[in-house]
Amino acid sequence: MTVPAMPNNLPDPVLPPNAAVVLNKRYLRKGPQGEILETPREMYWRVAAAIAAEEAKYGRSPFTTDELARTFYELITTHRFLPNSPTLMNAGTELGQLAACFVLPVGDSMEEIFDAIKYAALIHKSGGGTGFSFSRLRPQKSRVGSTGGIASGPLSFLRIFNTATEQVKQGGTRRGANMGILRVDHPDIIGFIRAKERDGDLNNFNLSVGLTEAFMQAVEKDEEYPLVAPHTGQIKSRLRAREIFSLLVQKAWESGDPGIIFLDRINRDNPTPKQGEIESTNPCGEQPLLPYEACNLGSINLSRYVSDGKPAEILWDELKHDIHLSVRFLDNVIDASRYPLEIITETVRRNRKIGLGVMGWADLLFCMQIPYNSQEALNLAEKIMHFLQHEAQSASKTLAEERGPFPAFADSTYAEHNQGPFRNATTTTIAPTGTLSILAGCSSGVEPLFALSFARQVMDGERLLEANPWFEQALRDAQCHSPKLMEDVAAKGSISHLDYLPQKIREVYVTAHDIKPIWHLKMQAAFQKFTDNAVSKTVNLPHDATQEDIWNIYWMAYELGCKGVTVYRDGCKSSQVLYTGDGDKPKDPEKHHRVVKERPDVIYGFTQKVKTGYGFLYLTVNEVDDKPFEVFATIGKSGRSITAKTEAIGRLVSLALRSGVGVADIISQLKGIGGEHPVFQKKDLLLSIPDAVAWVLENRYMKDARLKMRDSLASPECPDCGKELIFQEGCFVCLGCGYTKCG
Repeated sequence: MTVPAMPNNLPDPVLPPNAAVVLNKRYLRKGPQGEILETPREMYWRVAAAIAAEEAKYGRSPFTTDELARTFYELITTHRFLPNSPTLMNAGTELGQLAACFVLPVGDSMEEIFDAIKYAALIHKSGGGTGFSFSRLRPQKSRVGSTGGIASGPLSFLRIFNTATEQVKQGGTRRGANMGILRVDHPDIIGFIRAKERDGDLNNFNLSVGLTEAFMQAVEKDEEYPLVAPHTGQIKSRLRAREIFSLLVQKAWESGDPGIIFLDRINRDNPTPKQGEIESTNPCGEQPLLPYEACNLGSINLSRYVSDGKPAEILWDELKHDIHLSVRFLDNVIDASRYPLEIITETVRRNRKIGLGVMGWADLLFCMQIPYNSQEALNLAEKIMHFLQHEAQSASKTLAEERGPFPAFADSTYAEHNQGPFRNATTTTIAPTGTLSILAGCSSGVEPLFALSFARQVMDGERLLEANPWFEQALRDAQCHSPKLMEDVAAKGSISHLDYLPQKIREVYVTAHDIKPIWHLKMQAAFQKFTDNAVSKTVNLPHDATQEDIWNIYWMAYELGCKGVTVYRDGCKSSQVLYTGDGDKPKDPEKHHRVVKERPDVIYGFTQKVKTGYGFLYLTVNEVDDKPFEVFATIGKSGRSITAKTEAIGRLVSLALRSGVGVADIISQLKGIGGEHPVFQKKDLLLSIPDAVAWVLENRYMKDARLKMRDSLASPECPDCGKELIFQEGCFVCLGCGYTKCG
């Protein structure tokens, strides 16, 4: 196969702000010492030529490889379309692994489990992310027939997968990203839901609970539902569905984990059900895949398809032309990619799934002066996505005429319904575009803008303001632009507080936190309506959002036809440090030693009765200046070792409090400690006596403190450049250098 040579007259790409930084750091080929070996023009040609070269395999193609390479180059350097990052990094290189998303099965045997770990390491090394369902694993404490031993359960193996991932650099640039999924009817579901309560646990995994329609119906009717052992099919116990749903909501409120996916809905849209059920998705949840499937993704930049006139109009003919080119590009990627396992190669080429999506949606709305949080925007989202899906399927049909349908077409639902034939089993996905959107100079995916303007620190401490160009132009047109105004906008990221600006500008130029959560969800549902796979989207919540708010979002996601949902409450991660009491930050232990405070002669407090699996816990908390000073813990049963352990917990907590340890730190140490007899206290599941102590302290002291400290919460920092990370499209991303935790 001959790769087209780069023409002498090839124009250089015009790079948006920050694109050069991201290209140098993440995409341009490097030598053994980290030296850059190619220019952006050479990189883009490398990709375009390698993908176009695959065209030579098909005699009925309307293109020569040389002209298609030039066409692909123009398509990607004008930022009308970009493929997923592994394609940009690896096309035309020795590695040659071009797919972003993989799903691996985890079978219920030691051999299958460790095969999956090995295969995941190979995928991460090649630049891909992996999704796993742990639902086939027998629950904790089950008997292992072959050895007579006791099973440790899915959660213990999930931790092994996480540790293995920590050791593998993904594509030499970032850690591998994983999705871990467990069905809601697995007997170990409670432990899974609470698996990320402690900050830093399972840091290489996004987690999602696979919800079934039977479970959702049980929630609606307030009924119990069965927990089923996957290795025997036997019902092990029953739980009240609403209590588990409440626990999911509580954990999402606390940390954003786990998310939820709707398994039955995903499988209803599975075009190849004879190959088995879909159990898992890729790390950000937008790509459901069968075991050993991979998918390559790409995104159309919608902001490039708006006319300059007033009113602005969508350039439908140009969009149609580029959709057809993009589908051809992505289908060629399947042939060009070298997958890390032969079984993956076979599965991918059997179904030939691609996922074409969009980015620049917020920019398009700015251009057309349409508020994101409006019915007009929802209608336009459906119209555009319906158009994209129709044209992507039309392009796939054309390719099937040239090259033949995907090999499994005859056994697909398309053949059953006399549709097609198609070259690709799926054609559309709304994927995260955090880094790609920096390269393209546009807004990310279908998300609203996170900030209209922000300050960036550059070399020598220089501070530069960056603003969305559409917003800045709108200010100039309204004769409102000034350096002082831009500083004010950068301080907040939003203009919702600037009442003196024209109302139309404040309505149109909204940011993620200006928009009520319901509009985030409605927008996700609008795009999902005409997307084969799923939609990567975060429902952003203000810090003072309630658990009831999240309950309503989850339920509406189910009713509106979403395939899953991720919520993120601003400031909920424990890395966004909370301080209680007098608000002082933790003191340097090298400079300030702790002193155990003397107990006053008279001290007042309260006693709370808490139900535990060992009987009722009576926790007395005495206070000084309205802050906890000491605790006494007794259990309703006497004459047993549990009584001594309970008393010991109380003494140690008291010592910590009197030594100046913050109540938040004590809660973080006690919360989530498991026991043999978990029980529900009101709507919260208490795992053990230490967990119950943490529950009392958290409910008494932490909720008000969180609200008071809302404005002092700091977001996690980018490990590469130190800039604040934002949470969108189901992952932490950096707007500065393009770092993303999810690959």
